Amino acid sequence: MEKKDNILFSDLFSVKDVDKDGKKFDRVSRIGARSENYDMELTLDVNSELYPLDHGDKFSLVLSSSLSLSNAQGSLQSAGGMYSQQASGLDSGMGGSYGKSDVSWRSVVSGAERSLADDYDYVMYGRVYRFDDSAGSKVSIFVSFGGLLMCLEGEYHHLQNLGVGENIYLLVRK
Repeated sequence: MEKKDNILFSDLFSVKDVDKDGKKFDRVSRIGARSENYDMELTLDVNSELYPLDHGDKFSLVLSSSLSLSNAQGSLQSAGGMYSQQASGLDSGMGGSYGKSDVSWRSVVSGAERSLADDYDYVMYGRVYRFDDSAGSKVSIFVSFGGLLMCLEGEYHHLQNLGVGENIYLLVRK
Protein backbone atom coordinates (compact mmCIF):
# COMPACT_ATOMS: atom_id res chain seq x y z
CA MET A 1 0.00 0.00 0.00
CA GLU A 2 1.51 3.29 -1.08
CA LYS A 3 1.08 6.22 1.27
CA LYS A 4 0.56 9.58 -0.37
CA ASP A 5 -0.17 11.66 2.70
CA ASN A 6 2.00 12.16 5.74
CA ILE A 7 -0.98 12.42 8.13
CA LEU A 8 -1.69 8.90 9.39
CA PHE A 9 -4.35 9.70 12.00
CA SER A 10 -6.08 12.81 13.34
CA ASP A 11 -8.84 13.25 15.94
CA LEU A 12 -10.04 15.36 18.86
CA PHE A 13 -9.73 13.84 22.34
CA SER A 14 -11.12 14.61 25.78
CA VAL A 15 -9.05 13.73 28.87
CA LYS A 16 -10.94 11.26 31.07
CA ASP A 17 -8.30 10.58 33.72
CA VAL A 18 -4.78 11.59 34.71
CA ASP A 19 -2.48 9.18 36.58
CA LYS A 20 -5.38 6.84 37.39
CA ASP A 21 -2.99 4.25 38.91
CA GLY A 22 -0.93 6.85 40.76
CA LYS A 23 1.98 8.98 39.63
CA LYS A 24 5.01 6.80 38.89
CA PHE A 25 7.46 9.53 37.82
CA ASP A 26 7.88 13.17 38.90
CA ARG A 27 7.70 14.71 35.43
CA VAL A 28 5.50 12.22 33.58
CA SER A 29 1.73 11.83 33.67
CA ARG A 30 -0.22 9.01 32.05
CA ILE A 31 -3.44 10.32 30.61
CA GLY A 32 -6.48 8.39 29.50
CA ALA A 33 -8.58 10.03 26.80
CA ARG A 34 -11.48 9.27 24.48
CA SER A 35 -11.84 10.56 20.94
CA GLU A 36 -14.83 12.55 19.83
CA ASN A 37 -15.04 11.45 16.18
CA TYR A 38 -13.78 7.87 15.86
CA ASP A 39 -14.63 6.26 19.23
CA MET A 40 -10.94 5.63 20.05
CA GLU A 41 -9.35 5.10 23.46
CA LEU A 42 -5.95 6.69 24.11
CA THR A 43 -3.42 6.10 26.86
CA LEU A 44 -0.49 8.50 26.57
CA ASP A 45 2.54 9.37 28.69
CA VAL A 46 3.32 13.10 28.56
CA ASN A 47 5.97 15.28 30.16
CA SER A 48 3.73 17.05 32.66
CA GLU A 49 6.22 19.90 33.21
CA LEU A 50 6.27 20.77 29.51
CA TYR A 51 2.65 20.04 28.65
CA PRO A 52 0.27 19.59 31.58
CA LEU A 53 -3.13 18.06 30.79
CA ASP A 54 -5.99 17.94 33.29
CA HIS A 55 -9.25 16.01 33.55
CA GLY A 56 -11.75 17.45 31.06
CA ASP A 57 -9.17 19.10 28.78
CA LYS A 58 -9.80 18.71 25.06
CA PHE A 59 -6.94 18.40 22.60
CA SER A 60 -6.23 17.64 18.96
CA LEU A 61 -3.87 14.72 18.28
CA VAL A 62 -2.18 14.01 14.95
CA LEU A 63 0.07 11.08 14.03
CA SER A 64 2.26 11.88 11.04
CA SER A 65 5.04 10.16 9.10
CA SER A 66 6.88 13.47 8.63
CA LEU A 67 6.65 17.13 9.55
CA SER A 68 6.31 18.14 5.92
CA LEU A 69 3.57 20.59 5.06
CA SER A 70 3.40 19.41 1.44
CA ASN A 71 0.58 16.91 2.02
CA ALA A 72 -0.54 17.90 5.49
CA GLN A 73 -3.26 20.37 4.56
CA GLY A 74 -5.31 17.99 2.45
CA SER A 75 -4.68 15.09 4.82
CA LEU A 76 -5.89 16.91 7.91
CA GLN A 77 -8.98 18.23 6.19
CA SER A 78 -9.93 14.75 5.02
CA ALA A 79 -9.11 13.26 8.45
CA GLY A 80 -11.33 15.73 10.28
CA GLY A 81 -8.48 17.90 11.56
CA MET A 82 -8.33 21.68 11.78
CA TYR A 83 -5.15 22.53 9.85
CA SER A 84 -5.48 25.64 7.68
CA GLN A 85 -1.98 26.78 6.70
CA GLN A 86 -0.68 26.73 3.12
CA ALA A 87 1.56 23.81 2.19
CA SER A 88 5.21 24.69 1.64
CA GLY A 89 6.82 21.41 0.56
CA LEU A 90 9.10 20.99 3.58
CA ASP A 91 10.42 17.87 5.31
CA SER A 92 12.21 17.66 8.61
CA GLY A 93 14.75 15.11 7.39
CA MET A 94 14.22 13.05 10.58
CA GLY A 95 12.82 9.79 9.22
CA GLY A 96 9.69 9.25 7.20
CA SER A 97 10.18 9.29 3.46
CA TYR A 98 6.90 10.85 2.42
CA GLY A 99 6.70 14.41 1.17
CA LYS A 100 10.46 14.97 1.16
CA SER A 101 11.89 18.10 -0.44
CA ASP A 102 15.34 19.58 -0.87
CA VAL A 103 14.97 21.78 2.22
CA SER A 104 17.63 21.18 4.88
CA TRP A 105 16.65 20.27 8.44
CA ARG A 106 18.81 23.20 9.58
CA SER A 107 16.38 25.70 8.07
CA VAL A 108 13.54 24.05 9.99
CA VAL A 109 15.40 24.26 13.32
CA SER A 110 16.42 27.88 12.75
CA GLY A 111 12.83 28.83 11.94
CA ALA A 112 13.58 29.82 8.34
CA GLU A 113 11.09 27.24 7.05
CA ARG A 114 7.71 26.21 8.47
CA SER A 115 6.83 22.67 9.44
CA LEU A 116 3.74 20.92 10.75
CA ALA A 117 5.21 21.20 14.27
CA ASP A 118 4.88 25.01 14.17
CA ASP A 119 1.12 24.69 14.65
CA TYR A 120 1.26 22.35 17.64
CA ASP A 121 2.26 22.76 21.30
CA TYR A 122 3.74 19.32 22.03
CA VAL A 123 5.59 17.10 19.53
CA MET A 124 7.24 13.69 20.04
CA TYR A 125 9.05 11.33 17.65
CA GLY A 126 8.82 7.59 18.14
CA ARG A 127 8.40 4.12 16.72
CA VAL A 128 5.43 1.76 16.49
CA TYR A 129 6.57 -1.36 18.33
CA ARG A 130 3.40 -3.44 18.56
CA PHE A 131 0.11 -3.91 16.73
CA ASP A 132 -2.47 -6.07 18.52
CA ASP A 133 -5.49 -7.26 16.55
CA SER A 134 -6.60 -10.09 18.84
CA ALA A 135 -9.84 -8.34 19.87
CA GLY A 136 -11.79 -8.79 16.61
CA SER A 137 -12.44 -5.56 14.74
CA LYS A 138 -10.79 -3.53 17.52
CA VAL A 139 -7.02 -3.10 17.30
CA SER A 140 -4.40 -1.54 19.54
CA ILE A 141 -1.32 0.31 18.34
CA PHE A 142 1.61 0.72 20.74
CA VAL A 143 4.23 3.44 20.20
CA SER A 144 7.34 4.34 22.21
CA PHE A 145 8.54 7.93 22.17
CA GLY A 146 11.92 7.42 23.82
CA GLY A 147 10.32 5.65 26.77
CA LEU A 148 7.10 7.67 26.91
CA LEU A 149 4.44 5.24 25.73
CA MET A 150 1.19 5.49 23.82
CA CYS A 151 -1.57 2.97 23.25
CA LEU A 152 -4.31 3.87 20.77
CA GLU A 153 -7.27 1.48 20.58
CA GLY A 154 -10.13 1.47 18.11
CA GLU A 155 -11.51 0.21 14.82
CA TYR A 156 -8.96 -1.24 12.40
CA HIS A 157 -9.87 1.00 9.46
CA HIS A 158 -8.89 4.13 11.43
CA LEU A 159 -5.43 2.74 12.26
CA GLN A 160 -4.63 0.78 9.09
CA ASN A 161 -2.02 3.36 7.97
CA LEU A 162 0.20 2.50 10.94
CA GLY A 163 2.58 -0.46 10.93
CA VAL A 164 5.12 -2.05 13.28
CA GLY A 165 8.60 -0.56 12.90
CA GLU A 166 7.31 2.70 11.45
CA ASN A 167 8.72 5.98 12.78
CA ILE A 168 6.02 8.56 13.48
CA TYR A 169 5.51 12.02 14.94
CA LEU A 170 2.85 12.71 17.55
CA LEU A 171 1.59 16.31 17.54
CA VAL A 172 -0.78 17.71 20.19
CA ARG A 173 -2.49 21.06 20.75
CA LYS A 174 -5.30 22.22 23.03
